[in-house]
Amino acid sequence: MGLVATRVLWVMITSVICTDAIRSHDGFVSCMSNTIPFVNTSRYVFTRDMPMHSSLVSSQHNPRCSNSTSSQRQVGIVTPNNIAEIQAAIICSREQGLQVRVRSGGHDYEGLSYLCKIPFVIIDMRNLRSIRINIKQETAWVDSRATLGELYYSIAQKSQTHGFPAGICPSVGVGGHFSGGGFGTMVRKYGLAADNVIDAYLVDAKGRFLDRKSMGEDLFWAIRGGGGASFGVVVSWKIKLVRVPSKVTVFNVYKNMDQHTIGIIHHWQHIAHKMKNELVIRVLIQYVHGDTNTSVQALFNSLFLGELNDLIPLMNETFPQLGLKAEDCIEMSWIDSVVFFS
Repeated sequence: MGLVATRVLWVMITSVICTDAIRSHDGFVSCMSNTIPFVNTSRYVFTRDMPMHSSLVSSQHNPRCSNSTSSQRQVGIVTPNNIAEIQAAIICSREQGLQVRVRSGGHDYEGLSYLCKIPFVIIDMRNLRSIRINIKQETAWVDSRATLGELYYSIAQKSQTHGFPAGICPSVGVGGHFSGGGFGTMVRKYGLAADNVIDAYLVDAKGRFLDRKSMGEDLFWAIRGGGGASFGVVVSWKIKLVRVPSKVTVFNVYKNMDQHTIGIIHHWQHIAHKMKNELVIRVLIQYVHGDTNTSVQALFNSLFLGELNDLIPLMNETFPQLGLKAEDCIEMSWIDSVVFFS
């Protein structure tokens, strides 16, 4: 196909996309108004012709959100304040033949909250971010828009001997993190974040509001690692808090990359999974830029759920090749270790 013909075809396709999006936009907004008649939709439904829309789309965590082709297909952004508004968005999307993309508000480097091949609506969970801690029961309800940092801080406000086994980056949204599994520094002791989810509130593709009992164990299993947005909109997660010691120990050990360090890394790969579950050692291989040259270093980065006096003998017995010394280590509270890793 020639260049001119290609351009004409692209203009025709783009025109169809835009026309469909405009038609869907009008029908979607009308449906939302009719479904919740006593609430002004301009309070939580934002379309491209509204001043607020561009600020809702753009995000430093989501570099692909400005994708022009996807933007043409996007009918609007819904920022629900309650479950009824989520249900209305799903019901009206189905009625208008629209896809739904869910955004928790954290990182989305793949841009999956913004990309779709047909006209679609984004359900942005930014208004649903409450965290309700119950230390007596050692549980918490966490809305999907809350970040890991907010969750950790809320736990620490209630207890210095409780935590939660999720990731190290505090700006990650729990909705995407939990539904994708959730890997962190306490994974060897307590498993993934998803392993510690014990209930959830979900709005499914039919607009039904479900908890663990009503959704069934198969669906409950699927949203904990299979991607929550693949099966519905997870509004809130009930999690099991875990116990942490009042003091934990962290360390950073840097090694210049040479044959000796390669040998240490090789040994680490064979013994790390056999060490006490309270100990996690990560290895990060990274460039170090100096004034005159660039070198490569290996960083051995660790959390031990215990005190220094227990860590040093353990390391001397199981991983003496690293040469860990007491001065490499810092004792601190678990919540301080969150800051250390982030």
